[in-house]
Amino acid sequence: WSSLNTIFYWITNPLWVGGSLAFIGTEAWSQGISNIDSGSVWDYLFKFLFIWATITTAIVSLKIGKWIPTLGAMCKVGLVAVFGVTVIVYGIDHGVQGIDTGKLSPTSAGLLAIAPLILFSFVGFESANGAAEEMKDPQKDVPSAILSSGLLSTFCYLVPIFLVLLVLPAKAVTGLGGFLDAVRESYTVYGGASSFLFGVTCLLFIFTLMNSGSAWMMSGDRVLAVASADGGFFPYFGVFNEKVGTPIRANILSGVIATAFSVAAVLLLSDESSANAFGVVLNIAISTTLISYILIFPSAFILRRRYAAAHRPFRIPGGNGVMAAACALITFWVALGSWTAVFPGTINHVIGLDYSIKDEWAVSGVTFFAFTLGTLAVIIGISVLGYVVASGVRSRTVEVPIAETDPLPAAT
Repeated sequence: WSSLNTIFYWITNPLWVGGSLAFIGTEAWSQGISNIDSGSVWDYLFKFLFIWATITTAIVSLKIGKWIPTLGAMCKVGLVAVFGVTVIVYGIDHGVQGIDTGKLSPTSAGLLAIAPLILFSFVGFESANGAAEEMKDPQKDVPSAILSSGLLSTFCYLVPIFLVLLVLPAKAVTGLGGFLDAVRESYTVYGGASSFLFGVTCLLFIFTLMNSGSAWMMSGDRVLAVASADGGFFPYFGVFNEKVGTPIRANILSGVIATAFSVAAVLLLSDESSANAFGVVLNIAISTTLISYILIFPSAFILRRRYAAAHRPFRIPGGNGVMAAACALITFWVALGSWTAVFPGTINHVIGLDYSIKDEWAVSGVTFFAFTLGTLAVIIGISVLGYVVASGVRSRTVEVPIAETDPLPAAT
């Protein structure tokens, strides 16, 4: 189970970079710099460079590579701050859209529809622990990184949404296009410099996308490499390069998968029917990390109970009661989000809410579940094959006693 869970945790990253981030980056370049026609040579080239630039930052040593996510976070905060100031100036000159607070109240149907996306946006903060052995003081750095990145992400999610709604009417907000449209509209306060500043903003936005993919690759590829070295996946990928200290084989595997997925996406999106099917595949492919947390959180509690005396560098304060409550709460939400990602509409029907797969996904229910369950079956099949091939590694394992001393107080 741990092997399968590792693959679920890791596989999202290359598919997300190749099937989502690379496309968002291309759209941002088209809007702010120069138009790129879908399916053109430039389209393939841009996505290829985007993917492998992301992979390269994960390959270099952590001493250097850690600055990429750091710079990306700084750019992200900077963009939000500049956008905020610009909206204030824009509001003084042109006025702003009124926000109907009555329509901001959540609905049951809205919660079920958006649950996977919200949860996906707020998981992964623990991923820095994947590189803990390469940190100078992980016991101090990892907890502080989780807290600061969680607060920062909340700020960077909520503030832009509020600012976009001030500039554009709600019906005009359409994902990335709505955000860039709001930025372009607010930048009109800069007169003749607006086009140039919008282009710079798009470049920085693309860099932050690359940064997001890189941060996940640094963590996910390390997790895959460790699992492979332990006999949970193909042993070939369980090697860390002696010179740079990174799992280059796992990094390259992620790059190849991301590239192949991106090429397939470009080809499929050229046809409306296949584009709809690809949307289903992408949805479940980037939901596997969320699914993996269904086992991750309960496992943390079980291990704490089973090996209570073991030294733990990180420990949630409050004892087993707090730990159990925290695990139960987050596992409930993760399970809810995972279920609605794989079986959308089922809970809606149980509680008397309308839901149509055909209206939401533009495919029939049979087609949706065929692609969703088929994608999961392929991922499970690859995981099982890797586990079988690695049987020789597992046969050479030895029992190592767990240290029952606690030389240092655990970080909380």
